[in-house]
Amino acid sequence: MSVLLPLALSLLLVLLLVLGALWRRQRRTRRAEFIQNYVFPKGLFDKLQAQRPALTLKDCQLVSLALRQFFSAYLQGGLRPVAMPSQVVDDLWHEFILHTRNYEHFCRGAFGAFMHHTPAVAMGGQARSNAGLRRCWWQCCRAEHINPRQPTRLPLLFAIDAKLHIEGGFHYVPDCGPLSRRTDGSATVVHCGGDFSNASYDGGTDGLGDGDGSGGSASDAGSGDSGGDGGGCSGGGCSS
Repeated sequence: MSVLLPLALSLLLVLLLVLGALWRRQRRTRRAEFIQNYVFPKGLFDKLQAQRPALTLKDCQLVSLALRQFFSAYLQGGLRPVAMPSQVVDDLWHEFILHTRNYEHFCRGAFGAFMHHTPAVAMGGQARSNAGLRRCWWQCCRAEHINPRQPTRLPLLFAIDAKLHIEGGFHYVPDCGPLSRRTDGSATVVHCGGDFSNASYDGGTDGLGDGDGSGGSASDAGSGDSGGDGGGCSGGGCSS
């Protein structure tokens, strides 16, 4: 009896751990489906088009797909910090936030808690901020079956500013190759997908498929704090 009791307790503990893992996986699956199926508030695209009149309805729908990809990256990254690499997607995100009740309902369904905004910077000299971009890159590449370390194309979220010719947008290429470092010959700054796995860029590759960290936040590109190649504001972690 003295031998069977510890064995039974060990088996019970293993069972509880397995059930807990299955429950968390199912919860994440439900939340991922919620993100993909969520209906954005009426008039949201009108607000985006007021900011950027050149965008068509089809363009706005593409931007909304990229925003879903960003939210999915945050979820699949375990609610760890992810940074926003697109200016036009950031514009739509901000408009969404202004629909406060809709946005709160979305956050509860997608993440289990509200997602706040705090200042952040784009890929540059601050390794902590870069980790959020790398994490976003990793998750977006995974979603589109792209090798994040040797990309031959860009995931939608990283390609959309250039695709839609967004003024002041963030332009990426899979690999800079022969291009001059961070320039395309115009005033547009070019960011390199190869930098996300390049440890020599800032001395580390934190966020690129890592498993550390806790909590969560999300960043959006913008014209706020400067540092490295660009500034921005970000979405803070979830809180109850």
